[in-house]
Amino acid sequence: MKSPVLLAVSILLSVGMSNATATVYALPENRNDSVITQFNDDVPLTRAEQNETLLDVARRFLLGQTEIVRLNPDIDRWHIKKGEIVRLANRRILPDAPREGITLNIAEYRMYYYPPVQAGVAPQVLSYAHGIGRQDWKTPLGKTSIVRKVKDPAWHPPESIRREHAANGDPLPAVVPPGPHNPLGAYMLHLGVPGGYLIHGTDIDKIYGIGMQITHGCVRLYPEDIEELYHSVPVGTPVYLVKQPIKVGWLDNILYIEAHPDLEGEETTMDQRLTSALNLIQKANNQVIPEFDRQALKQALETLDGNPVALFTRKQPMQESSGNVESGSHYGS
Repeated sequence: MKSPVLLAVSILLSVGMSNATATVYALPENRNDSVITQFNDDVPLTRAEQNETLLDVARRFLLGQTEIVRLNPDIDRWHIKKGEIVRLANRRILPDAPREGITLNIAEYRMYYYPPVQAGVAPQVLSYAHGIGRQDWKTPLGKTSIVRKVKDPAWHPPESIRREHAANGDPLPAVVPPGPHNPLGAYMLHLGVPGGYLIHGTDIDKIYGIGMQITHGCVRLYPEDIEELYHSVPVGTPVYLVKQPIKVGWLDNILYIEAHPDLEGEETTMDQRLTSALNLIQKANNQVIPEFDRQALKQALETLDGNPVALFTRKQPMQESSGNVESGSHYGS
C-alpha cells in the first residue's frame, strides 16, 4: 500500500499531465467561508520525472514563477534532478472582494474568476497565475470592467515604451504584428482604466515571466489561460484590482492566515505586517480578537510563502452579518 505522500505524488502527477488550464476550485458550502482547496489529500507534492527547471513544473501545475520559488526555497530553480520532490500550492484564501466577475490580487500574482452559477452545478472559482507591472510601471488598483476583447491583436507600443527600449539598445517598431513574438500573445481584454491597461497573453520569449513583476502595468497570463478566459468572460464583466498581501478567512470554523512578501520597491516591517494581520483577524471574528496561535501567526508573517496557516478554531459558527464578503464593496490593500 502506498504511503500518503507517495499517493499524493501519484495523484498530482496525473493532474499535472492533463490538458486543464485554470485551476478550478469549488466554493465553500458556507458562504461566510473563504478558504478554497484544490487537492483533498493535503500533501501538495510532485516528483520530477526528468531533469527540468522549477519553472517547467510551475507551468505544468498552473503556478507562477515567484510562487513556486517561494514554496521551494532550497531548490535550484534552474535545475531539478529526476526524482526530486517539489512542493506545490493547495489551499488559498479568496481575496476580500465581491465574488463576481474577476478579482486580481497583484500581491499574490493571482487572478480569481467567478463564472455564473449554472443549475445543478456547485458554484466554482477559477484561478490563474499572472504577471504584473514592474515597480516603475505599476498595475493600477480599483474597480473597472472588461470593455473590449481582441483576438490576434497587433501591438502599438506607446511612445514612452519605445523610448525606453531605444535607450536600452532594443528599438521597437511602431507596430508589432500578431504572431509568436508579439508581447500581447493571441488574445487581449481591454480594461476600462485610463492608460490603456490590458489583460493579455504572452509571447514565447517571456513565457516564464508569469508570476513576476515584468510588464508595463498590464496583466499577463499563460497562453492557454488567456485563451480560456477570453472565451469565458463577456464584455462588461466587472474586474476588481486589489493588493492584499495578507488575507484571513474561515473554513469549517477554523481561521486561516495567508501572507505574501512585498512587491519590488516596497518594504513592510514585521510590526506593520503584525498590525495588519491583527486588524484582519479582528474583522473576521466579529471585531473580537480571539485567543489564537501566536507562534503560527509569527511563522506565517516571517515565512511569507503564501501557504494558509490555521490560527484558531471557534466553537460556534459565525452568524450571517452585514460584513458578508459577497455583499461588501471593500477592495484594496
